[in-house]
Amino acid sequence: MNGIRIESLTKTYRAGQVRALDGVSLDIAPGEVLGIIGPNGAGKTTLLGCLLGFLRPDSGRVTIDGHEPDDLAIRAVTGYLPERLTLDRWMSGLDFLAYHHALARLPAAARTAAVQAALARVGLDAEAGSRSIRRYSRGMLQRLGLAQALLGRPRYVFLDEPASGVDPAGVVLFRRLLDEVRSDGTTVVLNSHQLDQVERVCDRVAFVKQGRVEALETLHAGASLARVLRVRGPAGAIGGSVPLATLEQAARSAGAVLREVSPPVARFAVPDDDGAARLVQALVAAGVPVAEVTPEEGRLERLFLEDGPGGGPA
Repeated sequence: MNGIRIESLTKTYRAGQVRALDGVSLDIAPGEVLGIIGPNGAGKTTLLGCLLGFLRPDSGRVTIDGHEPDDLAIRAVTGYLPERLTLDRWMSGLDFLAYHHALARLPAAARTAAVQAALARVGLDAEAGSRSIRRYSRGMLQRLGLAQALLGRPRYVFLDEPASGVDPAGVVLFRRLLDEVRSDGTTVVLNSHQLDQVERVCDRVAFVKQGRVEALETLHAGASLARVLRVRGPAGAIGGSVPLATLEQAARSAGAVLREVSPPVARFAVPDDDGAARLVQALVAAGVPVAEVTPEEGRLERLFLEDGPGGGPA
């Protein structure tokens, strides 16, 4: 089948004493954005290494479009951003991208224009491109690594903590780029601890614990309302003296959505912290007596709360 197929994948370390992956089976459809989450030491990085062909499993198999992951035909259509970037720091950003453009055997005639466009795509200007990589901040390094991973419009992209060390503007850029590659039909595997970002960009999420896929969550990728607030009022207020229409109107004016009223609590979906502040301000302005506002754990956070920490190598 096309896409990525993982069949009964097992990987151990220390002469078999530590089982990092324990019979993992999973299909990733073409064009899907799959998130991999889990506690530290759950096996996420080992799984990613097997998907890339960097690690050999003890048993089981990974195939991409029916080929081994280290097949040259697959390598040619794969982009990868590692968590720990080791770049040629004496190079400029432009030289680094031009070098990898050549390694990928992309057309030399289009190289200059292609690397300039790649820099601009990740929000690095001409001055940053001419600067030595050793002078880059952590966020700039992440952007450059992402630009390199996306050279040549790969069909498969593997991202390991891509937003680590990136400022809020960079996080917004990262989400926009993920939307772009999704619209191109690119298959993306994303390993990240930033659960709010995973919820926003992924179609499904695999929760990995102790080398097994303990849960698969289907998400609404790109959802603009990612947080839920519980607003409690005095007894007899919310769901009583305060009409439902007042709550709905206040939510709309703040860009939020009223999800549920269960006196004395109302639940609202908001996009971010600023949206939460706008909602509280709108409720107070509408005369709603707000006694307490608390965030509600998202679907992905609840997986960690229910299952607790795992152990073993990453």
